[in-house]
Amino acid sequence: MKRKLKNENGQSMVEFALIVPLLLLIIVGIIEFGFMFSGYLTLTNASREAVRTISLGRSDSAAILRANDTIVNLDKDQMLVKIDPSDAAREQGDSVTVTITYDYTFLTPFMEAIFGGDFQIEVSTTMRVE
Repeated sequence: MKRKLKNENGQSMVEFALIVPLLLLIIVGIIEFGFMFSGYLTLTNASREAVRTISLGRSDSAAILRANDTIVNLDKDQMLVKIDPSDAAREQGDSVTVTITYDYTFLTPFMEAIFGGDFQIEVSTTMRVE
């Protein structure tokens, strides 16, 4: 009878079943964070390109077009570009700021449940108009 009580054949299976969901959540979180960080870097680059276009004396519409051309792996419909000051109020030597706001949509549904829907990424870059 004592021999049957010490049999632990199923113990590792139970421990594995308890740990796997936590490990999967961590792995999916790391992958999701990687995609989000990639989007952040893409938006930062687009912001730099747009403000550089403006600092060289081009118009706001040219800067927005340049920002859209720079973004390749994100949905351009979820991106909002704000330029301050606008064409009319900007003079040589002034600082101009381009702010890009993007609503990042999570790839996995349970990450949406944890964070409550979309996550907003906002980047901004400032340069002096030449």
